[in-house]
Amino acid sequence: MDLHRKQRPEREAAQTKGASAMRIMVIVKATRGTEAGGMPSERLLADMGKFNEELLKAGVMVAGEGLHPSSRGKRVIFSGGKKTVVDGPFAETKELIAGFWLWQVKSMDEALEWARRCPEPMPGEEGILELRPLFAADDFGEALTPELRAREERLRAQLDQRRGS
Repeated sequence: MDLHRKQRPEREAAQTKGASAMRIMVIVKATRGTEAGGMPSERLLADMGKFNEELLKAGVMVAGEGLHPSSRGKRVIFSGGKKTVVDGPFAETKELIAGFWLWQVKSMDEALEWARRCPEPMPGEEGILELRPLFAADDFGEALTPELRAREERLRAQLDQRRGS
């Protein structure tokens, strides 16, 4: 389900949280079940839908998607100036992801509060959510020159326009 287009008012609410807001990628780790192509139950879909509605209503959720198993994916490996394409599946399930959210929150503590409220993502298996902050422009220091910053801002504006926000 593509949630990018459904979050416009909530995204605006998230952006009003101020300069102290941070973006977090919440990674839903893959399991043997998700890698085998197992689909969520009706109950899990309903519970996750309700949770997503709460995230949207609170202005936290920026995006969220589930992913097909790695058997349907590819990797491009860059090494020594060469690019090699490798077809899935990929061996280490614990290193793979089954889905993700992008959240905008005030702090990592707020993100953890939301993560603790998440329905169990992998009933019957160990489910893991990994929370990782996204870089903000200021994190790059002097390497992000005014010219590069302006280009980044133009690209973000184009993305927002393309999404209809």
